[in-house]
Amino acid sequence: MKEGIDEIIGEDKSNLGNNKSNKSNFFKDWVVPLVIAFVLAFLIKQYILFKVYIPSGSMIPTLNVGDHLFVTKVYNLDNIERGDILVFDSKELSDLLIKRVIGLPGDNIKIVDGQISVNGEEVQEDYTINKDNFYGEFHVPEGKYFFCGDNRPDSYDSRKWANPYINGEDIQAKAQVKVYPFSDFGSIK
Repeated sequence: MKEGIDEIIGEDKSNLGNNKSNKSNFFKDWVVPLVIAFVLAFLIKQYILFKVYIPSGSMIPTLNVGDHLFVTKVYNLDNIERGDILVFDSKELSDLLIKRVIGLPGDNIKIVDGQISVNGEEVQEDYTINKDNFYGEFHVPEGKYFFCGDNRPDSYDSRKWANPYINGEDIQAKAQVKVYPFSDFGSIK
């Protein structure tokens, strides 16, 4: 009988070492990977890409109310092209906006009955379905950009702002992929 008790006690003593090993394995198998995942997610969001939600109809038909997009951070303003859809900080509206770049630094923009000409050439805008009867002329200063929504009658944009130009340093990201609704999943043009 004494041998049986010693065996049980011996087994209990050997389990004490396994408990430490189990705690170590739990830390290595769960805690470390979770911490790494959270750090990587933070760094990706901070420096590479993030998700945005479309709250208004100013970009219909390209972007609809409720769409979710992945956008990539913009670090080199020289890569911005007319027609890109960008996320920027509007100081005038104290909000992040998403609109299409119409004018680059140094461009001359003329709008007659909603038809846009840039540097004397009419811009083909297949992405707009609603034009308005807006008239105006703008000269985009160096280091600044001019933006319009695709749904012109429903877009409060550079045409209507007190200061129609956005500084390059206020541009944060470029729209890349629509991720929701899933039926519209794909790259953004």
